[in-house]
Amino acid sequence: MKTLDKIPTTKIERAGQLVKTGFKVGGNYVAYYGEKMINPSLTKEKLNENNAEDIYDGLKNLKGSALKVAQMLSMDKNIMPKAYVEKFSLAQFSVPPLSAPLVRKTFKKYLGEYPETIYDSFTPDSVNAASIGQVHKATKDGKNLAVKIQYPGVAESISSDLAIVKPFAIKMFNLQGKDSERYFKEVEFKLLEETDYELEIEQGIAISQACVNIPNLKFPKYYPELSSKKTITMDWMEGEHLSEFTAHNTDRKEGDKLGQALWDFYMFQMHGLRQVHADPHPGNFLIDNERNLIAIDFGCIKKVPDSFYFPYFELSVPDIIDNPVLFSEKMYQLEILRKDDSPKEIAYFTELFHGLLSLFTKPFHGAFFDFSDDDFFEQIAELGEKLTKDSQLKKMNGNRGSEHFIYINRTFFGLYNLLHDLKARVDTNNYKKFID
Repeated sequence: MKTLDKIPTTKIERAGQLVKTGFKVGGNYVAYYGEKMINPSLTKEKLNENNAEDIYDGLKNLKGSALKVAQMLSMDKNIMPKAYVEKFSLAQFSVPPLSAPLVRKTFKKYLGEYPETIYDSFTPDSVNAASIGQVHKATKDGKNLAVKIQYPGVAESISSDLAIVKPFAIKMFNLQGKDSERYFKEVEFKLLEETDYELEIEQGIAISQACVNIPNLKFPKYYPELSSKKTITMDWMEGEHLSEFTAHNTDRKEGDKLGQALWDFYMFQMHGLRQVHADPHPGNFLIDNERNLIAIDFGCIKKVPDSFYFPYFELSVPDIIDNPVLFSEKMYQLEILRKDDSPKEIAYFTELFHGLLSLFTKPFHGAFFDFSDDDFFEQIAELGEKLTKDSQLKKMNGNRGSEHFIYINRTFFGLYNLLHDLKARVDTNNYKKFID
C-alpha cells in the first residue's frame, strides 16, 4: 500500500482537498443524469459506487476527523447505501499509512527519542492504519508490543474540519437555530478526547479492570511509562479482526459465545459504569484462537449522565412505550419533544418516535434475542429508507433530542450490527450477574 510522506494540516490545505472531492462528486452527478436521460431505468448503484470511492479517496489522505466521520457512517449498514458502507468501512483499519521516515520524525517529536532507542526492536512499517493513528509492532524485555502513534496535526485540525462540514450537516439534518451548536460541540469534544492518548490509556486500564469478571473477554496491558499524549504502548494481542472472523465462521455456538461476551461487555458498562465504549466497529475488536473477544481501543468513551440514562432506558420498556402519558413525559425529558413545538410537530414526532423506539428496543423486550434475525434488520433498513424520503420530516425543525443521543445511538447501531455479523443469540439479562 502507498505510504504518506505528508498530511495536509492547515485549514486551507484541508479545505482545498474537500473542495476538490466535491467537484468530483458533482461531476459524477452530471454524468449520472446524462446517462439517465438516455436510459431511464438506470439505478443509482453506479453513482453511489463512484461517489463513495471519490469521497473516500479524498478523505483517506486527510485522516483525522474527516476520515473518522466516514468510519462512523460505515457503521450504519441499514441506512447508508451499500457502496458507501463497503468503501467507508476501510477507514476502520485499512488506510494509507505514514511512511517510515515520517513515523521516525513524528516519534522523535512526541517522545524526544527515536523508536529504536526506546524498544529492543521496532517495525518501521505500520501493521494497521486507521483514522487517527497507526499501529507498529515492537519488542522490549521479551514482550511483544503494539505501539500506536497519532498522525501529525490531527488534534489541531478537528475544529477547522468540523467548521468546513458544518454547513452541509445543517442542511442534511435540517438543523435550525443556535440550539444546533450543542450537537457540533459534542462531536468536537469527543474527537478531541480521542486524540488524547494519555486519557485513552487511563480509560483502557479502568474499564479492563472493571470488566475482569466477564468471561471470554480480554484486554491488552498498557505501559504508561512507554507512552505519551500522542503514543500508546500496549501488549501485542494475537487475533483476527471481528469482521474477518465473521466472514468465515460457520459455528453458531462460537458466534453465540462471542456475542454474549460483547453484549455483557456493553451492558455492564452502560448499566454498571454509566459510561460506554462508543466506537463499536470491527476494527476495535479481535478474536483469538480460543475464541475470546479482545477489546483494543478505548479512545472514545461516552459518559452517560443520570438525566439521560433513566428516561432513555425507561423508553425500552413496552409498558412505558405504550402508555401515552408516560411516553410523552420521557420524550420531553430527552428533548425529543420541545416546549416550543406546534401541535402538529408534537403529533408528528410522537408518532414517529413511537414507531422507531418500538422497533429499535426489541432486544430489551425479552430474556433472549436472536441477532441473526434478518427481519429485524430489514425493518430497521425499511424505516431508515422511509425517513429519508419523508417530505414532511424535511419541513420540521431537526433539532431533536439531547446531544447525548449522538454517541449513545451510534453505540447501539454499531453493537447491533456486530451482533448481527456474529449471528449471535444472547441472554439479554446475563450482564446483571457482573454488577454488584
